[in-house]
Amino acid sequence: MSHSNLLAQVPLFSSLGSDDQERLSARLQSRRYPRGEVIFHQGDTGTDLYIIREGEVTIRLSAPDGREVSLALLRRGDAFGELALLDEAPRSTDAVAREETHLLSLHRADLQRFLQERPQVVPTLLAELSRLVRRVTRTVHDASFLDARARLARVLLDLAQTQGQPGTEGVALTSRLTQTELANLAGLTRESTNRWLRFYVREGLLTYEEGRITLLEPDHLRMNAD
Repeated sequence: MSHSNLLAQVPLFSSLGSDDQERLSARLQSRRYPRGEVIFHQGDTGTDLYIIREGEVTIRLSAPDGREVSLALLRRGDAFGELALLDEAPRSTDAVAREETHLLSLHRADLQRFLQERPQVVPTLLAELSRLVRRVTRTVHDASFLDARARLARVLLDLAQTQGQPGTEGVALTSRLTQTELANLAGLTRESTNRWLRFYVREGLLTYEEGRITLLEPDHLRMNAD
């Protein structure tokens, strides 16, 4: 089965021509993970990039004392583990199936063979990897310099961009999120997240009911994200 249409949604491969996407699609392997299963642990040797075909994956950091911080919530068409395609360094995060999840994996050796056959696509892939580095730099910047209100607003706006469904009342996030999950994504305490969620609800910028979030005024919320 060809997965070239899904590859076209992945930023790392979206700039490739349709023929190259088709060739790369033939090298993908299918994998399934039940809800809660760890796809890889921080410190594991990385060999594969993963693309989500169905389901959701949480990217997180774990501390020795058991504390966890969620860095990203990924859905269909998202990729993770990209750095495994470049070297054999240990994984820098955990990846966990948030629900039953179907993944497609690309092994580093298969990508290397593809690049040997198609060396002209290397600049395109390097450009996309540089964009990935810039996104990570922005995340570090936000955690270092933005206050709690702005960090939560940024996370909500990013989620709306990646998984929001526009409707008559606003942009609804398709994932049901607990305050703890939101706090982890924003790098905040649960108490601070609760305080600013209630503030945004009072201001009429969003609704939050049983984990369901709808951004009523995304443009006004964006004014709080700087």
